[in-house]
Amino acid sequence: MRKGEHRDPIKVRSVFISDVHLGTRECRADRLLDFLHSVDMERLYLVGDIIDLWSLRKGIYWPQQHSNVLRTLLGKAKQGTRIIFVPGNHDEQLREFCGQTFGNIEFHREHIHVTARGLRMLVLHGDEFDGIVKGGRIAALLGSHLYDLVLRWGYRLNAIRSLLGFSHWSLATWIKGKVGNAVRYVERFERAAATAARRSQLDGVICGHIHRPEVATLEGVLYCNDGDWVEHCTALVEDRSGELELWDWSQANSDVAHLHRTPQMQAA
Repeated sequence: MRKGEHRDPIKVRSVFISDVHLGTRECRADRLLDFLHSVDMERLYLVGDIIDLWSLRKGIYWPQQHSNVLRTLLGKAKQGTRIIFVPGNHDEQLREFCGQTFGNIEFHREHIHVTARGLRMLVLHGDEFDGIVKGGRIAALLGSHLYDLVLRWGYRLNAIRSLLGFSHWSLATWIKGKVGNAVRYVERFERAAATAARRSQLDGVICGHIHRPEVATLEGVLYCNDGDWVEHCTALVEDRSGELELWDWSQANSDVAHLHRTPQMQAA
C-alpha cells in the first residue's frame, strides 16, 4: 500500500519526531502532514526544534502548510493523543512552560518514556550536549549558525535539482558523512547522549538535534535519534508490542521505508 492510500491510519503506540523547523524554507511540511494523516498514535513526542524561532526572528516565513501542521497537531491532541513537547534550542523560549500542561499537550525539559516492553528511555532534544562535544556555548552557537547556512545552500541546490528533474539530495548529510570534523562531532554527540542515559541508570536515550537518524547500542544502552523533517523526513515509531523503529517518510507515493529496528534489549 502506498502513502496517501491508507483507508485507515496505521495504529502505533508512540511516535517521536524532532527538528521540523517550521518557519523555514527548508522544512518539508508536506511530508510531515502526510505522515501525521497516515499514522494514529497514542503518544506523540515533539522532541524539540518544532518551530524555528531563531529563523522567525530574522524574518517571517510562514506558508499555509506550516499552519496546517500546527492545526493537525492540535487536532490530534483534541482527539485524545497525549502530546509531550520537549523544546529544543531553536524553540528554547518555550522551555519557560516546562512543567505545565495545556489541554492534552505537556511541556517537559526532558521526559522518561517507558516502552510496552518495559524499556525506560530518556527523551531530550540533545543541545544539552553541545558544550561537551563542541567546547562551550559560543562554539555551539557558531556551529549551529554554520549548519543553518549549509541547510540554506542545500535548499537552493535542491530547487535547481528539482527544476532539472533530479530527486532531493542532502548537502548537510553528505558533509556529515565526509568531513572529518563533522564525523567526529556526530560520534562524540552520540556517545555523550548514550552516557547520559547510562549514568541515569536508564535503558536508553531518544533525542534529535543533529539531524542524523540512528538506532544503535552505545555505552551499553540503546541510542535512538529520530532524525528530522528537513533532510531526512524520519520518525522513531514504537509499535503496539513495544518495538522501536525508524520510519523514512521522505518519498511521496512510495512504500514506508523501515530504516532500522532496535536491537533486542531487556529492561534493566
